[in-house]
Amino acid sequence: MTTEKALVLVNASGAPGPVRIVGDQVEEAGPGAGAAPGDEVVDLTGYLLLPGLAEPHVHLDKAFTADRSGVSDGDLGEAIPAWFALRETLTAADFTARARRAVLAYLASGTFAIRTHTDVSPAIGTTALEAVRVVQAELAGVVDIGIVAMAGSPLTGRAGRDNVAALHNAIDAGADVIGGAPWLDPDPRAACELLLGLAADRGRPVDVHVDETTDPAARTLGDLTALTLRGFPHPVTASHAVSLGSRAADGQRRTAAAVAEAGVSVVAAPQTNLWLQDRAAGAAARRGLTAVAVLREAGVTVAAGADNIRDPFNPLGRPDPLETAALLAAAAQLPPEQALIAVTDAAWTTLGRLAPAVRAGAPAAFVAVAAASTADAVAGAPPDRIAIRGTRVVARTGVTRDYDLPIRTDH
Repeated sequence: MTTEKALVLVNASGAPGPVRIVGDQVEEAGPGAGAAPGDEVVDLTGYLLLPGLAEPHVHLDKAFTADRSGVSDGDLGEAIPAWFALRETLTAADFTARARRAVLAYLASGTFAIRTHTDVSPAIGTTALEAVRVVQAELAGVVDIGIVAMAGSPLTGRAGRDNVAALHNAIDAGADVIGGAPWLDPDPRAACELLLGLAADRGRPVDVHVDETTDPAARTLGDLTALTLRGFPHPVTASHAVSLGSRAADGQRRTAAAVAEAGVSVVAAPQTNLWLQDRAAGAAARRGLTAVAVLREAGVTVAAGADNIRDPFNPLGRPDPLETAALLAAAAQLPPEQALIAVTDAAWTTLGRLAPAVRAGAPAAFVAVAAASTADAVAGAPPDRIAIRGTRVVARTGVTRDYDLPIRTDH
């Protein structure tokens, strides 16, 4: 045990004993990890200690704009033009304020890493991206924010030249990841090839929206996978991949095996895709979700994100990965423990980061939740939480309930 001042977490369920944190790592966990003179001790009696949460897919630039959009039906085809019209009226200060509000809410939930897809286009340039970068700098070292430059469509042909130019500008302005929606392009495979080529040249990972439709004929995930297998040198993430869930079982398994071989991560967005997809299908509606179980069985890293937080694409949504985990458990019919992995280990892996863990040498980023078990934490998403990063308690949220009733209220 070092003599450096540490933060020691004691009496937490889900931990093998005290957890001693020095700097940004766990130094020791277990019965021998006691406190030394001068250490700060945090008593977590009544709390379950979980790895810090991660958000692998959200749109901070769109957050909290649902009441401004005029969207009524919630259809994807209505939401896209409504957002395009709205975003051109927004100021940099507005983008920053809403992004900050969302990130602070994420922090209170125990989230320490976020990947946000941020629009770049000829119409708004890099205004939204630079506004989110303000929040990225403000919370550096507490919440790690990775910014995806989400290019407009199309990217191919003469019509795509301005969108490609805007993407180059976004990389110059500090985008961390290259993205877009190649499935909407007239030539999805060529759009994927363009994005991967640009990312290889500029040394960036890729995270793209693919096949955000229940139409089983959409095959952009296969195009992306095949191109990645040619030898792309950086991490690749496919977000949504909804159409895969509509295909026959043998087709799902073949695609999942290729995705696993390519090392492509997949991010599901259960709430937004359940909200948007197949709204007019009636009794024949398909489930708006990728083939989570099949992908997991093939060895694919499957994470889950909130996607939209009260914006034209989804009037619902909370900046809390535990809510996302609960929705994933219900929609994909996963045990709560597996759903939690999608917003912890798998999410951190998708973001290219080592996941926090209660073991010596692991990153020290934890959330203590007032829950009896993992299943209780996922099912109830209790608001009582303590967020711990390194040797700091960076956020606390508590709820008090008082009842004036002639019955016992302790169970």
